[in-house]
Amino acid sequence: MRIHDTMSGRDIRLDHDKIGIYLCGVTTYDDTHIGHARTIIVFDVLRRYLEEMGRQVNLVQNFTDIDDKIIQRADAEGRDALELSHSYIERYHQDFDRLNVKRATSYPQATTHMQEIIDIISELVKSGHAYVVDSGVYYSVESFYEYGALSKKNIRELRSGIRIDPEQDKHDKVDFALWKRTDTKPNWDSPWGSGRPGWHIECSAMSLKHLGRTFDIHGGGRDLIFPHHENEIAQSRACTGLPLARVWMHVGMVTISGQKMSKSLGNIKTTRSILDRWGPNALRLFCLSGHYQKPIDYTQELLVESLDLWRRLESCHYILEQMADTHDTIVHDEFDAALSSNFNTHEAIKIMGDTVREVGEMASAGSLYTDNANILYGRIARMISIFGLHISRPENTEQIQHDIAQREKYRRSGKYKQADIIRERLHAKNIELLDYKDGTVWVYHEIMPHNIRH
Repeated sequence: MRIHDTMSGRDIRLDHDKIGIYLCGVTTYDDTHIGHARTIIVFDVLRRYLEEMGRQVNLVQNFTDIDDKIIQRADAEGRDALELSHSYIERYHQDFDRLNVKRATSYPQATTHMQEIIDIISELVKSGHAYVVDSGVYYSVESFYEYGALSKKNIRELRSGIRIDPEQDKHDKVDFALWKRTDTKPNWDSPWGSGRPGWHIECSAMSLKHLGRTFDIHGGGRDLIFPHHENEIAQSRACTGLPLARVWMHVGMVTISGQKMSKSLGNIKTTRSILDRWGPNALRLFCLSGHYQKPIDYTQELLVESLDLWRRLESCHYILEQMADTHDTIVHDEFDAALSSNFNTHEAIKIMGDTVREVGEMASAGSLYTDNANILYGRIARMISIFGLHISRPENTEQIQHDIAQREKYRRSGKYKQADIIRERLHAKNIELLDYKDGTVWVYHEIMPHNIRH
């Protein structure tokens, strides 16, 4: 499998049996939005695919649970900053459990890694890559000659772009904070006085502790390339002398009807609100419908397309499940080739859609038999599993089979009104009946939160 590396601009082969991934998580001062959801779903499916291929994945996803935004929100609401932060961590888990995202191997939090943060800052000060002033400790960007390698930014151009610098005691306008002195709670003791860590140093400390000095993939949204990931590289490499990650993998932004999401425009789409409207499966398919490196536009039309594909996929699954007599998963070579080639979920979804259409055509033509149903079921079941989709199940399948048998008796005896009553009764329970030459197949559809039906 190959993944595009933002640093080198090349597709890098992942050839280790054990894969370490660090995914920059959210700052927990508010609910997550669709942009967060897309990145997290992409990495969830990447993990599922690697594990399906027999790899052992250690996925570390942090929470930034102390930050100026958290403190400002807590002050505005009259709450304790850490209590507010941890309440949003809980809401995060509620939402992404609903989205069927597998829990990460670990979820480190900045506030539980203060000693590791202090140790790295101390090393950077000792080596001359950082310096102490009245307001705290800063990283000297000029001291790291490779600065800008990830973002392709030039230090001189960065300097010229900074017009107003509120941190007046820095040596250089481009330097960034490692430790901010403050007496305001929450704060922590350090060799440089009470204070809080800078955002970038938190991720360096957590990734180094949980994944070691060099690991396979460092991921996040494209908006994190600069300054966050650029600064992580500068800190970590100055401390260890080694590359932080073999691959830097970045997911494209989500726009809203062509516009960037922002509170000023009032167009923030929270993960929770979309789940409440469209359910988890349509949302997952939407987030995977475009190539992960490219931006994707959130529109009603694209969500309807994703829901339509999900409805057809549900039907396909139930048709094959009832016609097959073995239920083992089977590799689809073209599907795997798409995912192995820089994780092209757009192409993989197209291949899955083609398979769904093929099954529908074969069922309608009466050419779907046990042998080919076994193969097609194995392929579709594996695709559904890798994409993290969830097939809903009815409570009483025996009663459904009984009703279908009774309906068939009515149809054979010409009692079509009674047969239609049974169909309508099942439809009210989200059970669709599909009549084919060789018999009737039932499909149980996911109950949508707001009764969106297709």
